[in-house]
Amino acid sequence: MFAADTKVVATPTTDALKTESSYSWKQVIGAVEPFLESVAQRLAQQVETFDPAIIPYADYALNGQGKHLRPALVALTANAMGGTNDDHVMVAVIIEMVHLATLVHDDVMDEAEIRRNRLTLAANWGNDIAVLFGDCLFAQALKLAASFPTPEVCRAVAMATNTVCSGEILQTQHRGDFHLTRHDYFKILEMKTAELFALSCELSACLSQTAPQSRLACRQFGLAFGTAYQVYDDCVDLFGSETVAGKSLGTDLAKGKLTLPVLLLWERAKAGDRARLRKWVRAWQSDSLKPMAELLAKHDTLGASLDIIHQYLAKARRCLEVLPSSGGRAGLIDLTEYLARQTDALGKA
Repeated sequence: MFAADTKVVATPTTDALKTESSYSWKQVIGAVEPFLESVAQRLAQQVETFDPAIIPYADYALNGQGKHLRPALVALTANAMGGTNDDHVMVAVIIEMVHLATLVHDDVMDEAEIRRNRLTLAANWGNDIAVLFGDCLFAQALKLAASFPTPEVCRAVAMATNTVCSGEILQTQHRGDFHLTRHDYFKILEMKTAELFALSCELSACLSQTAPQSRLACRQFGLAFGTAYQVYDDCVDLFGSETVAGKSLGTDLAKGKLTLPVLLLWERAKAGDRARLRKWVRAWQSDSLKPMAELLAKHDTLGASLDIIHQYLAKARRCLEVLPSSGGRAGLIDLTEYLARQTDALGKA
């Protein structure tokens, strides 16, 4: 997630793939585009709520060109329950602000220079400013959550934020730890990434006043889809292209983070290859790129990782079976199909 010495196994991706991906995403969000525009406008309005001295940082962070995937989940879930309202917009803004705060902090920890095809906030203004402004974003999100007439929304956002930060701590504790199990890895993913996906779906269903069974199904969908998304993102960091991803790649190995392809390599490798892998991860150097790529390919870690993504996407679809069989839930299914296509494209790149 930047300098040349940490770009890992980057494989060029074709322009055709980039075009197809963009078109598919527009198809998925077509029905909720007005909702996402409202979220973007509300985020822009939040800029003026910060102290005048830090408005430049707020403007830079809140007016970025992201996909707004979590707000899309809020809208698509609400559509499956009958439609969106202004409360859904506010919850989407809150969750996106929490997400943006985590990105600001992640980029500091990963020493990332590029995010969404532009310099990170830390690269522009330094780590000290970035850390403190990330804290401001967290606080502002909780302030907005507290504006709801009941404490349920604020409590849910606070608990999810705690879970996300705890997941990041667990991941940091396990840097370079080859005793990390797959179970531990997926627990960390569920906490640090999937939790906000689950919150998006669960709070949206709650605001739509759906039955407890449906709320739980929406939460489980978010956890499964969010886990699939993070495994995909981990694969992109190893096998993707910075041009298409729009962010610095190669930060996981550079920081000793053992993602699924690396764990699979460790499981499948014999003593000699394990020793090489341990040496590379503990003292990463740019000249390790080529042999690392060869070792990953030798043990087909990408193919195995992509299979696991598809398994989680299938689980996410099964979670939707308890929801009303109206056309509304089709948007959530389409979202899983979009990620499935992205996953297949990464395997062909």
